[in-house]
Amino acid sequence: MAAHLSAGRVNLMALREAGRKELREFLDKCAGSKAIVWDEYLTGPFGLIAQYSLLKEHEVEKMFTLKAGRLPAADVKNIIFFVRPRLELMDIIAENVLSEDRIRCPQRDFHILFVPRRSLLCEQRLKDQGVLGSFIHREEYSLDLIPFDSDLLSMESESAFKECYLENDQTSLYHAAKGLMTLQALYGTIPQIFGKGECARHVANMMIRMKREFSGSQNPIFPVFDTLLLLDRNVDLISPLATQLTYEGLIDEIYGIQNRNRLRERHHAKTVGEIKQFVSQLPHMQAARSSLANHTSIAELIKDITTSEDFFDNLTVEQEFMSGIDTDKVNNYIEDCIAQKHPLIKILRLVCLQSVCNSGLKPKVLDYYKREILQTYGYEHILTLNNLEKAGLLKAQLGSRNNYPTIRKTLRLWMDDVNEQNPNDISYVYSGYAPLSVRLAQLLARPGWRSIEEVLKMLPGPHFEERQQLPTGLQKKRQHGENRVTLVFFLGGVTYAEIAALRFLSQMEDGGTEYVIATTKLINGTSWIKSLMEKLEPPPF
Repeated sequence: MAAHLSAGRVNLMALREAGRKELREFLDKCAGSKAIVWDEYLTGPFGLIAQYSLLKEHEVEKMFTLKAGRLPAADVKNIIFFVRPRLELMDIIAENVLSEDRIRCPQRDFHILFVPRRSLLCEQRLKDQGVLGSFIHREEYSLDLIPFDSDLLSMESESAFKECYLENDQTSLYHAAKGLMTLQALYGTIPQIFGKGECARHVANMMIRMKREFSGSQNPIFPVFDTLLLLDRNVDLISPLATQLTYEGLIDEIYGIQNRNRLRERHHAKTVGEIKQFVSQLPHMQAARSSLANHTSIAELIKDITTSEDFFDNLTVEQEFMSGIDTDKVNNYIEDCIAQKHPLIKILRLVCLQSVCNSGLKPKVLDYYKREILQTYGYEHILTLNNLEKAGLLKAQLGSRNNYPTIRKTLRLWMDDVNEQNPNDISYVYSGYAPLSVRLAQLLARPGWRSIEEVLKMLPGPHFEERQQLPTGLQKKRQHGENRVTLVFFLGGVTYAEIAALRFLSQMEDGGTEYVIATTKLINGTSWIKSLMEKLEPPPF
């Protein structure tokens, strides 16, 4: 089922197996027949670690979704709640447990498994509701990094960006550091750590502290990874705002990919042009017809959207902003879209993109956009605009100069002549724009960050390098022609287009580096902006 996890340079099956072992051990503590009550958000991530067959082997007979009221009838000895540590979920669990007691079921045992961490606040809430004593086992299951593919790991923490950049809450950074410690326990100490951004600095500090605390218990394993690159999402705010133009990226933009059904191996169309070509070739692919049926209809549906006038107009404006054209004045297309009341998220993505590509908007331009948005979509969105400002996506340019043109030229972020059919540069993933995050990874590998010291200073947060001592005898001697392996960890989310760009670099003949990607969450512009949206609720009277 998960054979694809061992197909890459780093065998991620070992990580999945460690997760399965921990799960089996917990299930076996709850002797007898079991029903699992799932926090709905966890079913997708858990499905990537353990199939139903594994649960059945350990006497799981029923599975229910956590919802208010009474639990469905189930003739089982144990009820296990798998939940995130959220207070509102504790209230539902308390209601479930109390209604269960009232109808005098045969003696049942309740257990709770917090994912990824136990929470004192949540246990206090259960105590306040009078049900804490009902739970025999209260444990945590640290599902920190979930293997999605042979080169892709995600924490699937949907609120990580908001927590880090708006709420100054470092919980997800702690989980990232713990996840990296688990990786090092399985795959050896990573000798070099590079980072850019405040969150990256925090994670590196936590890792170094954790390593000191566990210094006696290190496994003598040859390091699989040569380098870890920690990148803050806010170092590159452009990539998630722009429309992704790879096959997987477009599917995510248009439909949203939940926990990633494996699309990539079906075919390798990279761009809109190649999707059209792919669709036209289908009649010749008789043998693979059935497995391609879904992709045919998906590709056809995407083609309808990508050939529409509105898609083209939207893309044109994005590309003008990214190449530095007319970023300092009110944009006619955005004005028209607001007047026609296009979806608010579309407007916010464009306005934020313009702001980021201009190192902030002139105060009167920003005020104009805010006024138009609030008058058209409602004043309850004032909190959303405030969040976008706090996160640095939308800001006034106060006296400071626009650094983006310098960054764009030095890092070659805009390429005019993109060959989409046979790409020779990562800029194909956005049809001209090379994702800044991936360009940083590329330049770190060759010629090194010293060559771009000045530009790094213009980007938010510190940049740094740490070295971790390897025990004697574990220093890696690279064979001639053997590629280095770099783990790139995106703190705050990564897009499928950035993943495609890193995969492109891994496959380059003379690249010399293979990349494994880790992230707090797989995101696209819509899901990302949505995570920052907040509505002022009308007063309840």
